[in-house]
Amino acid sequence: MGTKFLSPLHLSLLTISTLCLSSCSLSIPLPPPLPILPIPTASQLRWQQSEMAMFLHFGPNTFTDSEWGTGHADPSVFAPSSLDTRQWARTAKENGFARMVLTTKHHDGFCLWPSAYTNYSVKSSPWLDGEGDVVGDLAAAAEEFGLELGLYLSPWDRHEPCYGDTQKYNEYYLGQMTELLTRYGDVKEVWLDGAKGEGAKYMDYYFDRWFKLIHQLQPNAIIFSDDGPDSRWVGDEAGFAGSTCWSLFNISDVEIGHTIEEYSEQGDPEGTDWVPAECDVSIRPGWFWHSSEKPKSATTLLEIYYRSVGRNCLLILNVPPNTTGLISDEDLQVLAEFTNIRTAIFSVNLAENATVSSSSVRGNGDTRFDASNVLEESIYSYWSPKEGSPEWVLYLNLGKSTSFNVLQLQEPIQMGQRVIRFHLDAIVDGEYKTVINGTTIGYKRLLRFPSVETRFVRLIIDEARADPLISFIGLFVDSYSTTNDLDEDDKRFSSKIDTVVRRRWPRQHGHFFIGRIAEM
Repeated sequence: MGTKFLSPLHLSLLTISTLCLSSCSLSIPLPPPLPILPIPTASQLRWQQSEMAMFLHFGPNTFTDSEWGTGHADPSVFAPSSLDTRQWARTAKENGFARMVLTTKHHDGFCLWPSAYTNYSVKSSPWLDGEGDVVGDLAAAAEEFGLELGLYLSPWDRHEPCYGDTQKYNEYYLGQMTELLTRYGDVKEVWLDGAKGEGAKYMDYYFDRWFKLIHQLQPNAIIFSDDGPDSRWVGDEAGFAGSTCWSLFNISDVEIGHTIEEYSEQGDPEGTDWVPAECDVSIRPGWFWHSSEKPKSATTLLEIYYRSVGRNCLLILNVPPNTTGLISDEDLQVLAEFTNIRTAIFSVNLAENATVSSSSVRGNGDTRFDASNVLEESIYSYWSPKEGSPEWVLYLNLGKSTSFNVLQLQEPIQMGQRVIRFHLDAIVDGEYKTVINGTTIGYKRLLRFPSVETRFVRLIIDEARADPLISFIGLFVDSYSTTNDLDEDDKRFSSKIDTVVRRRWPRQHGHFFIGRIAEM
């Protein structure tokens, strides 16, 4: 057969088609990097972003000047004269708390709702002639003020006669849990612990069944316990997390009621479960209100905030109502001062108008991954370096010489927690010098240091589990903290301001080091 030639028209069409295909292929964007496991659930993301919850310890202990009630106090002692859950909710809302968690039943077994399974409850008290329901009132107040509801139900029960009979008490506990999770609307957190005094009857708690039922009845609820499954105890009641704090954890390595403090404080960089830490602390020395006690100062609460929220944790601050059923005026005053201090520090980000550049950008300059994204305080936009880059650096030009003493960093934790170690440099006397070193970032990291004045800073990621992603950088001035109080772990890593920075890139091509090669 003879050779066939394309006509000029066909050639033109072929050329146009080829150009279209070439243009289309060039316009296809590079997708985001792969998340590195484990990653949080949607409920855990929402929980972490709330940052602070208010704990409310209230019950017969309030009226008997006790911390751990015996379970023998007469229900008649529960007689608040002016109980107002709307005051509790208003206080939480005005001071930046997103959730209220109520002790519906503490270790004494007294129930703040009219449970069908016991008479040891508000229905046997003189309050509202036995017709009251503190849990119901709080649920209504939370909805009115746009707050989430959390409930604490103590496993240890010093009143209930069947406590000690494993089968019967687990049925009793789940019966009460079902009441709480089916009567009061959405419950966003269920709090329980392994606390039990010496000499208490032996009990085998069916935690696995409890957790399954809770998630069945309230699918969006976060379950707190010593080892999760959704959030973990930080390991102390001072409100302090470790300065290295991973949301990664191994649930199988921890038993409820037998906490390994250091492991809970720091988490596990090789953990297979996402279980962020929750820092519980009371505004007063005790968990229940006592007339002889005074609240902590606002600057003490600020210190706790730095060492909890500022270390990738959620802060749950206990603010116990008094015998009238109201939060005391002196506690209200401290909370207001604490709120004003936080606002004064964090309302002015000195890096907000900085010019930002980076050592590289994923996707050959794709704006979705550009360095400028770190100026937006959101975990859903971020800087991503080019895959395989030999270094990970963000440069900030502040536009003019600026003084600051607080650094805020955030990772897009929906993509996994990545950063192991980092440091901040500033140009001082014509050369880059180290301002502060840090380990782990997570949802939020806050670091304080002696005030530095500079126009140029850079953030260097020294080690990471995968290519690091940074969603926010902020620089602030704190004139309230009483000392420069560099974190103890940071002191070990940190050079003084006059020490020239050392550069160390622990990454080799294709591998990320965390003591051993990480599996991607």
